[in-house]
Amino acid sequence: MRKAQVGDRVKVHYTGSLSDGTVFDSSLESEPIEFTLGQGEIIPGFENMIIGMEIGETKKSTIPCEEAYGEFNEDWVVRVPKSQLPANFQPQLGRHYEIAFGDSEPVDFFVVEIDDESVTFDGNHPLAGQDLTFEVKLIEII
Repeated sequence: MRKAQVGDRVKVHYTGSLSDGTVFDSSLESEPIEFTLGQGEIIPGFENMIIGMEIGETKKSTIPCEEAYGEFNEDWVVRVPKSQLPANFQPQLGRHYEIAFGDSEPVDFFVVEIDDESVTFDGNHPLAGQDLTFEVKLIEII
């Protein structure tokens, strides 16, 4: 039977969980996800799980944070005095905002804390610093 390889477009169902067993995402109640292996469309560790699988095969593996969303970086947590924010800006806890510094490309930051004097933004992915366990089933090689 044919095995998935770099360059193949594939469809997979998956369930992702944290080290404590908490499920953070799953495709089981919807359509399988579709992507091309080797194109960087998904996290590297997930993609590497699929390479070599056969249609109908199921695999469970833990992906270290370095192959998922990276290590948590304290330098990407920024506390900004409210006096430096636009007057009409109404930050909401947990919401993400695209912020550009100078001429740079915008980066997603999440509001993680709001107090009387400041707003703390976090540019880390919410799953940064965590090893992730995925159970995947290869549905189709297109």
